[in-house]
Amino acid sequence: MSGLPEVTMSGTLTADPELRYTANGMPVANFTVAANDRRYDQKTGTWIDGDATFLRCTVWRQIAENLVNSLSKGARVMVTGALRQRSYTTNQGDKRYAFELDVTEVAASLRWATVTVTKATRTDENTGAQSGATGSQWNSEPPF
Repeated sequence: MSGLPEVTMSGTLTADPELRYTANGMPVANFTVAANDRRYDQKTGTWIDGDATFLRCTVWRQIAENLVNSLSKGARVMVTGALRQRSYTTNQGDKRYAFELDVTEVAASLRWATVTVTKATRTDENTGAQSGATGSQWNSEPPF
């Protein structure tokens, strides 16, 4: 168990998850989740969106493939994982920091959508045997 903080966040996928494979064939998907505060302004009778928070996420193995086959841009999701801080240096020599989530679980939110769960077959990387894993299909209507 990691000493890093475990975070759960709900938000919207800002783009389709990007799937790639490492040199040894392990699937990895990268995606960004956006969330913002929304408040009702009684004076104007309208909803006001606050500043958005964007969190870059990475997920590995079978979950990465299931994610890419199940969810796309605009889907409302919940993600859980270890929050990491990464530092880097810009071309101008300035040190910057970024927060990223190493995802352990991804789920479609049922707040404004329905999900039909289907079993996804997968092949064990070590034995070649097939087993079932849960996947989902995104069926959404806009919340308007």
